[in-house]
Amino acid sequence: MEELAHPYVPRDLKLPGYVPISMSMSSIVTIYLGSSLLVVFLVWLLFGRKKAKVEKLLMCWWAFTGLTHIILEGYFVFSPEFFKDNTSCYLAEVWKEYSKGDSRYAGRDSAVVSVEGITAVIVGPACLLAIYAIAKEKSYSYVLQLVISVGQLYGCLVYFITAILEGDNFATNSFYYYSYYIGANGWWVLIPSLISFRCWNKICAAANNNVEIKTKKKTR
Repeated sequence: MEELAHPYVPRDLKLPGYVPISMSMSSIVTIYLGSSLLVVFLVWLLFGRKKAKVEKLLMCWWAFTGLTHIILEGYFVFSPEFFKDNTSCYLAEVWKEYSKGDSRYAGRDSAVVSVEGITAVIVGPACLLAIYAIAKEKSYSYVLQLVISVGQLYGCLVYFITAILEGDNFATNSFYYYSYYIGANGWWVLIPSLISFRCWNKICAAANNNVEIKTKKKTR
């Protein structure tokens, strides 16, 4: 049986049993954005009168990124042959589409699978824990958010560096390269960086305040 030609780069990438994508890019993106906005809206509505705007925004981010890690990336990790799916399963269609920007996903690159596995199993649930920590004003809230954000930044660093070391030639064309590979992942560099900076300042301020209190007690 002759194998169907896939759209990915490199062209000699072997994907036996490949089934062409059935959903349009606009449909895939619309569903993802719509679902994400719904999650953000529900979180904002739930904590609308209970928290400051910055805290609500953070909880929206943690809900969005946590569910993305668990559901979307989790599916990729535990569905190694998603490119063979012929049921038009949305999650499989997402990864068939995204692979146009980075064919390492379709090819099950070990570095990508490792990073995504850790992200889905550990980072994802930790993001949901961060929502609880912020909502309940737990003492570990800032430390947890800092750890998660640094973990996300580390994952992105590994993701980009391994691509460069392997030739950085995994996108079908420049549109998918900049839209998916750069654009989609860029948010997980920008936002975790901002959160890391904020949490670092909060932790340092708390530590300095603790030192000042102890100093005052000693001088009395």
